[in-house]
Amino acid sequence: MGLLRIMMPPKLQLLAVVAFAVAMVFLENQIQKLEESRSKLERAIARHEVREIEQRHTMDGPRQDAALDEEEDMVIIYNRVPKTASTSFTNIAYDLCAKNKYHVLHINTTKNNPVMSLQDQVRFVKNITSWKEMKPGFYHGHVSYLDFAKFGVKKKPIYINVIRDPIERLVSYYYFLRFGDDYRPGLRRRKQGDKKTFDECVAEGGSDCAPEKLWLQIPFFCGHSSECWNVGSRWAMDQAKYNLINEYFLVGVTEELEDFIMLLEAALPRFFRGATELYRTGKKSHLRKTTEKKLPTKQTIAKLQQSDIWKMENEFYEFALEQFQFIRAHAVREKDGDLYILAQNFFYEKIYPKSN
Repeated sequence: MGLLRIMMPPKLQLLAVVAFAVAMVFLENQIQKLEESRSKLERAIARHEVREIEQRHTMDGPRQDAALDEEEDMVIIYNRVPKTASTSFTNIAYDLCAKNKYHVLHINTTKNNPVMSLQDQVRFVKNITSWKEMKPGFYHGHVSYLDFAKFGVKKKPIYINVIRDPIERLVSYYYFLRFGDDYRPGLRRRKQGDKKTFDECVAEGGSDCAPEKLWLQIPFFCGHSSECWNVGSRWAMDQAKYNLINEYFLVGVTEELEDFIMLLEAALPRFFRGATELYRTGKKSHLRKTTEKKLPTKQTIAKLQQSDIWKMENEFYEFALEQFQFIRAHAVREKDGDLYILAQNFFYEKIYPKSN
């Protein structure tokens, strides 16, 4: 062969080399196509096996009933922070409860005290876990986080919540106490008649706009421990962060409420099927706005931002926002300015032992 190559003219040698290279590329492409075909075949076989297992599972009466019981036994707790669009969001749950067949219950505490007595904690946990007539249930109210595991409960409820930029939340609450909102315009508020603006309150060092009033979202997530309500407690903030990550299913932000609703509908359709469309195009029964609200000046904001309390509440807010945006980034895609929920992007394969 070596002698033959030497005897071949240079042009023929070049053509032979080119022909060999083309043949190798062709073979590689064929091998790649075979690999892709094999991969598609494996996925098809895996899907077929999964369907067979699902069919056997469906035909198995007791298992099907158990799955249904699990869904019907579901309880959601929305321990809503004041002035974070909580009424707007809760009214969506009220609008959907009849259609989606679940119950909505408002937790109304005396003087809106977010901390329950020990005996009330026991009653509340007992109600949530054993009140079968109210399941599936959506409970909401201005109460701080309660750890059901402390009471020996095996199946804990699903916690969700929404938080807001700390200063914006305080400004909204300040004017709400004086002028109310468009939801119940005739109701007399606690500070009605006080015409002092938020800027004037901060300039005079008033109690209703003091930095201590910012300390609310952290204790709501921290819970019923005494340290949670010690203003400026670093331990309380760390505990609030821990609970947000480990005990809450999803925490949204007021500024991105529609995205929060969209994620809930995708993940928990038993409760929130139709929520996104209702929020976008419904009769707006869920909307609620504080009247007579005046935005604070840059000087007022800068003064509040000097306090350590704002720094901690803002750190917690930024922490929650980052977590929410991380979850959203892995659940939706943006196209032409609109967000779309991702389709299921996993499947099961290599299922053993093989079925007969």
